[in-house]
Amino acid sequence: MTLRVLGSGAGGGFPQWNCNCVQCTAVRAGSPHHRARTQSSIAVGGPDDWLLVNASPDILTQLQRSPALQPARAVRDTGIAAVLLCDGQIDHSTGLYMLRERGTPLPLWTTRPAFEDLSQGNPILRVLSHYCGVDWNELPIDGTSFSVPGVAGLRLTAMPLDSKPAPYSPHRERPVPGDNIGLVFENLRTGGRVFYAPGLGEISPLVWETLGTVDAVMVDGTFWTDDEMIRLGFSKKTARDIGHLPQSGPGGMLDWLARLPASTRKLLIHINNTNPILDESSPERRAVEAAGVEVTFDGLELTF
Repeated sequence: MTLRVLGSGAGGGFPQWNCNCVQCTAVRAGSPHHRARTQSSIAVGGPDDWLLVNASPDILTQLQRSPALQPARAVRDTGIAAVLLCDGQIDHSTGLYMLRERGTPLPLWTTRPAFEDLSQGNPILRVLSHYCGVDWNELPIDGTSFSVPGVAGLRLTAMPLDSKPAPYSPHRERPVPGDNIGLVFENLRTGGRVFYAPGLGEISPLVWETLGTVDAVMVDGTFWTDDEMIRLGFSKKTARDIGHLPQSGPGGMLDWLARLPASTRKLLIHINNTNPILDESSPERRAVEAAGVEVTFDGLELTF
């Protein structure tokens, strides 16, 4: 079973189209220490059939760079057996538009709150009804494990996370369970387990318990500091205000990851263009690597 990182950046990618921060300027200038990234998405499965987890606005580029997701078994074909969304955010759902040429309704797995946000606040699913249509399946968040038809040997368990829904959600400031989820992928043949949570605002007791039961964790790497966007003049909100746990500082992501067994593989994904860990020569990047934590990049593959 393979987990392939299609995109490792946060919303806007890296460089962000309208940003001239030090980081984005460096990658445009061809810095050898900065690697461009598309927006956060992964595919799980293989060799021919895959579950697409989050459909980013960069999905067409990501598919072109991932030949395994085009097995070419027919004149028109795709390796995407189904799509699962961790939330209803724009950077995780806009790519659904690009899959509209499908000949049959697109199998889609989301929680009910995410389904409602994408049917009302940002009605992507209603628009798709004029094209291929959607075969919606509700994600259980009560700890019940499930399988996705078409992706053999993969078992999933979803859990609610402490984070925030999209700005167009009616409960943006009053989050409800299911606005954002983490996932455990389990290979039924090998028993290998991976925890995936690109949007994570707090390590709840349930999340912490889960982190101790898996072989690898791939978690929120959006911001280095809580006040990152405020210091740079891009926002008046902290990382935690918008539903992301920063990496540094007491109680930050690195602090939590350091408590896991040394045998656990630890990776960061959904990295914002302002995060200094994107500079591979920076002290922040060296601190991450010294902690035994990896910074994901587009095309990285993990076998479990």
